[in-house]
Amino acid sequence: MESHLSGLHGPEPFLKRLTARPEFGPFVLLVAMIAVFWAVNPAFLSWRNISNVLAFTVELGLIALAMTLLMTAGEFDLSVGSLFGFCPVLMWTLYNTGATSIEVGFAISLVAAISVGLVRGLLVTQLKIPSFLVTLGMLLVVRGTALFVTSGFPQRTWKAEDLLLGQILVGNFNIAGLRIYMSLLWFVAAAVLLSYVLTRTRIGNWIQAAGGDAHAARARGVDVDLTKVKLFILSAVMAGFAGIVSSIRTAAANPNSGTGYELEVIAMVVIGGTALRGGRGTIVGTVLGIFILRSMRNGIVLIGVPGLAYNIFVGAIILGMMALHSWLGRRQQNGDSP
Repeated sequence: MESHLSGLHGPEPFLKRLTARPEFGPFVLLVAMIAVFWAVNPAFLSWRNISNVLAFTVELGLIALAMTLLMTAGEFDLSVGSLFGFCPVLMWTLYNTGATSIEVGFAISLVAAISVGLVRGLLVTQLKIPSFLVTLGMLLVVRGTALFVTSGFPQRTWKAEDLLLGQILVGNFNIAGLRIYMSLLWFVAAAVLLSYVLTRTRIGNWIQAAGGDAHAARARGVDVDLTKVKLFILSAVMAGFAGIVSSIRTAAANPNSGTGYELEVIAMVVIGGTALRGGRGTIVGTVLGIFILRSMRNGIVLIGVPGLAYNIFVGAIILGMMALHSWLGRRQQNGDSP
């Protein structure tokens, strides 16, 4: 009896459970990558460089968190990059023309994002149009609107950080020489909240059920359509919010901002271990995927690799992590891991 219990609680079952988790591979990769970059160039772990990585991580990271829930439910969103550019353009156009205060412009921009998310969700759930096509079409509509309204020119955001809204969203402070932006705190809060929702609440169960087997979920009383509509709205709001944060931090609201972000965000989510087919998602894994790609972009420049090679590394990481997740999934199905 004792030997049986020791087998259950011994190191081998623990290691199997650990390596079977979708977050294990991304964690090992991130640690190895940091070690390599630091060994080649110790400046990689300097306070200044860490501050830079954290500052640029937040904006894509916010979008990736929402994308995790949406992909767990079995859907995609290719229009997040266009909303990243559109919402700040709308807010600053309203403010610069004197039409509204900056706070009202901020609210109107988020309402616009909610409207876009609602339309996408209804098209997917009610007309049964694949989310790939719906969000691809919405990408063109939203991006085209931003370019038309601005004639392709950026909106000025001078002294944006001096405004109260700017201080709340991207104000910064120093801790032992490390520069921390308020936006990082927003990111951490969002990550903790969404991780709790996905893993500890009924809504999280609905999201995973909707992506795993929508028909079975409906039979159990899950409102799959409403769940997906809410996730499309969340994705749109997070993309718009991230764009506004970026416009204040960089003092520029460019209608072309966010171009290509949708693919990088999906890469972050997939690298982190969320299943492309839906049904399984992990916010912790996505956070690891976010730091893997942002650290990669920063690190290859510091060690002297041309920045244009970034996509090569990203593609290799995606292929490697997909192979790893597929192998671990087969092990679980075959009963090799508990």
